[in-house]
Amino acid sequence: GSNFINTCSTVCVSRSVYLSVDQELYVRAAQELSRYPELVEDILKLQLDDRKTPTLRPLFRHFRRIDSCLQPREAFRGSDEIFCRVYMPDHSYVTIRSRLSCRVGEILALVQEKLQYSEDQPSRPGTLILVAVTSSGEKAMFRPSDEAVFTTLGVNTHLFACEPHELDALLPLPEEVHWSPGDSKLHDMSAEEVANQLVSFDWELFSCVHEVEFVCYVFHGEQARWRPLNLELVLQRCSEVQHWVATEILQCQSVPKRVQLLRKFIKMAALCKQQQDLLSFLALILGLDNPAVSRLRLTWEGLPGKFKKQFQQFEAIADPSRNHKSYRELIARLRPPLIPFTPLLLKDLTFLHESCKTFYGDLVNFEKMHKVAEMVRSIRRYRSTQLALDMEPSPSYLQTKAYVRQLQVIDNQNLLFEMSCKLDQQ
Repeated sequence: GSNFINTCSTVCVSRSVYLSVDQELYVRAAQELSRYPELVEDILKLQLDDRKTPTLRPLFRHFRRIDSCLQPREAFRGSDEIFCRVYMPDHSYVTIRSRLSCRVGEILALVQEKLQYSEDQPSRPGTLILVAVTSSGEKAMFRPSDEAVFTTLGVNTHLFACEPHELDALLPLPEEVHWSPGDSKLHDMSAEEVANQLVSFDWELFSCVHEVEFVCYVFHGEQARWRPLNLELVLQRCSEVQHWVATEILQCQSVPKRVQLLRKFIKMAALCKQQQDLLSFLALILGLDNPAVSRLRLTWEGLPGKFKKQFQQFEAIADPSRNHKSYRELIARLRPPLIPFTPLLLKDLTFLHESCKTFYGDLVNFEKMHKVAEMVRSIRRYRSTQLALDMEPSPSYLQTKAYVRQLQVIDNQNLLFEMSCKLDQQ
């Protein structure tokens, strides 16, 4: 009991953060990496010069990362500060600096202050509300007392501040609704390099998750003393990889090139499985099983028999029947280090929690607590050995790393279906 409380307390230790001029240059260059590949060498020099300097550490896409995605991932704490864009109904925005654990009321106060002193933004004297808007147009309004809302956002979900009467008028950002067909950068990358970067990033994210986060996520939910920030990011990454697979294939207009992408994704899945990254392995397979992708008959018919057979074997491992029997048999044979399919871990923990009472009157259900402890020990066992990847630096190393850590995805299933149907009409 006391160890558990002490562990929870240490996760919330405050941390000072600074942003140097060198880092600012590094960030600006890294953000332009996809458009100007010739910046790679300059970014690498800045990264080496700036490695020991602490930084403000934003999370994923909707924070418009201020620090570089090329930096090794570290565990987030509620006291960490981030930069975040908060949009207005007209899609203008203000950038605020906030703690991860900040309440919604504090976020709105920061937005109001920014609007007050901004010449580019109209003054908003009314009461503001904070709303999350998805790429499909769904809206979720937050209460002023809600905490740590940043990590609960979806892959392409953005925060909007508006007055209550403007709620119905909120629309997704134009870049989240429209798409442009074209060849993927993935065609120019090797499956081995991309798979290695997927595994490396997954390991960094999974290593940041404290075992207590799993318990808090299931047992306490929104009432937890501290948000399971790092666990929520792992779950977001799993969803991001699935949508990335569908996005890349459906944006490709040529059937032969789509077949090449199918082969590449299946090969990447095989490499992830070989390196015991079951998170990306299953995310890739589930992405290929997306209905908008699986319905592309001509594309799948062009896949060589060898790859079809391999994909069927992978689908069998992803099969949820008999309580994910195939997956459980696979993971039972593996030895650490390995990255499990995190959503299934949470499913098991949720079933245990909801099917067994924690208390019987004044008595504690120790049998349930022992089972929870065993699950926590298994998580600790998965990473009891450090994962070592044999990645040789290459001219494309930094570009591949930046690409994998900043996946551009479409997470609107209706839009994915629309793209799929247009491919059939060609």
